[in-house]
Amino acid sequence: MRFKEGVRVGSRGGHGPIRYSVKEIVPGTGIEFQFEKPRGFHGVHGFILEEQTESLTLLTHYIRMKTSGKSILSWWFIYRPLHNALIEDCLTKAERSLELGPTRKKWNLWVRFLRKVLS
Repeated sequence: MRFKEGVRVGSRGGHGPIRYSVKEIVPGTGIEFQFEKPRGFHGVHGFILEEQTESLTLLTHYIRMKTSGKSILSWWFIYRPLHNALIEDCLTKAERSLELGPTRKKWNLWVRFLRKVLS
């Protein structure tokens, strides 16, 4: 994720063909992004931090989105698998940074194929 103006409410950015703006930031609790592109993506996604116990915090990613037009198929067959791999990498990196988690997980064959074709 890259934001030219830094991460603050209203900043625009994204990764690859996905574009969004920062909709809401709750320090220490979470962040939410509003989809702007591709056309047909209507909704938000974000991260939430929830303290479970004094020594355990849950990091959750969510998407609340409806698709329309061509985006219905592109979400299911292109964006969704790539997005899931990206989120798995992100959460694995968070675990590793805290010395809690495994090494990087291997992408499945479909994700490797898409990354090769789309790069």
